[in-house]
Amino acid sequence: MIHNMLPYHIQHLEFNPPEHLKDIIKCFWYDKREFCEYPALFEVVPDGYTEIIFHFGGGCKIDLPDGLQELASPFIMGLLKKPARFYMQNKLEIIAIRCFPWAVFNLLALPCNKGVMSVADHQVVALQDTLTGLIKAGRVANAIEQVSQYFTNAYSQTTINKLLSRAGTAMIKAKGDISVNQVASAAFTTTRTLERNFKQASGNTVKDVAGLMRFEEARNRLLLFPDTNLSSLAHELGYSDQSHLSREFKRYSGTTPTAFARDNKKQYKL
Repeated sequence: MIHNMLPYHIQHLEFNPPEHLKDIIKCFWYDKREFCEYPALFEVVPDGYTEIIFHFGGGCKIDLPDGLQELASPFIMGLLKKPARFYMQNKLEIIAIRCFPWAVFNLLALPCNKGVMSVADHQVVALQDTLTGLIKAGRVANAIEQVSQYFTNAYSQTTINKLLSRAGTAMIKAKGDISVNQVASAAFTTTRTLERNFKQASGNTVKDVAGLMRFEEARNRLLLFPDTNLSSLAHELGYSDQSHLSREFKRYSGTTPTAFARDNKKQYKL
């Protein structure tokens, strides 16, 4: 039996990475979600990040074309192009690393990936037992410290692609409202070189990632301000018009911005 429902208890915390990791990691985050004893549907909407996810407790499954798949911990969730459907039950706790997709696979010395990726053979798995003990003891901040130290050590052994760092900085500053030519200019390179490096590093094009970043900005705006005028929002974020915004929003979320804002407003009132 599957229930499409919200957890009855949620705790969410975010932690900034140390300064030297900010070109690679957006943030570390912790979630605690308590569901009932039956599997509950939890939908994740795309954004412009790749996530490394450790989970503890009731287990986590993802709905794939060939059926439900149990997710080992940790796993990597690559960039999504449409909502992903997860099923959870009882209490689930998560420690995650939200990464920029053009940097994380190089940091971990892994091939780039667009979907769910098991990292069972990677040394990062060694963190699982340590984090499990800390989470069971309620020491979330200490768990984050362990994760931060691991990625600091990995960073010290990695050659950072400065071209991609400059490109990423330009995309973040523009919130996705930037052309490929403009990104190449900001990175002091040619469009062809940028596209080749970006695709090799992230598995996606500059345009793909910029589109997700711009969608995320629109979604966040409607989460905070559901009464936002959509025509004005479309203009502000660089969409050609409101129809363009609506098409892109539905492409990534499965719903229109009007319906998303309306549903969000209802949930807020509850």
